[in-house]
Amino acid sequence: QVQLVDSGGGLVQAGGSLRLSCAASGRTFSNYCMGWFRQAPGKEREFVGAINGIWGGASTYYADSVKGRFTISRDNAKNTVWLQMNSLKPEDTAIYYCAARYSGSGYYTTQASYAYWGQGTQVTVSS
Repeated sequence: QVQLVDSGGGLVQAGGSLRLSCAASGRTFSNYCMGWFRQAPGKEREFVGAINGIWGGASTYYADSVKGRFTISRDNAKNTVWLQMNSLKPEDTAIYYCAARYSGSGYYTTQASYAYWGQGTQVTVSS
């Protein structure tokens, strides 16, 4: 069982930056693929990016909409994953969720791929 706690959201102007954190419980965090999703008002939850566990070489992959602006990193000793968001746009406004799956390597871009979810943190980007 893994418990996830998201934090770091807030209000930022367009062009600004935010860093979200996701703290995980459990002793085998390094084996988990960690994903980030977001859900804007009136829209379905969508994939943002993910970072594989040690079996996947901690490789990262992103949705086209955030590629080049967002970066995911992790510190397995701290059981924490981060989502660094730069050059934010109003369309990035959403509730952001981290998610986890016990996995090797691969591309896990659907909600169904992840078994554990954080509570979400609100990101609002003003124009």
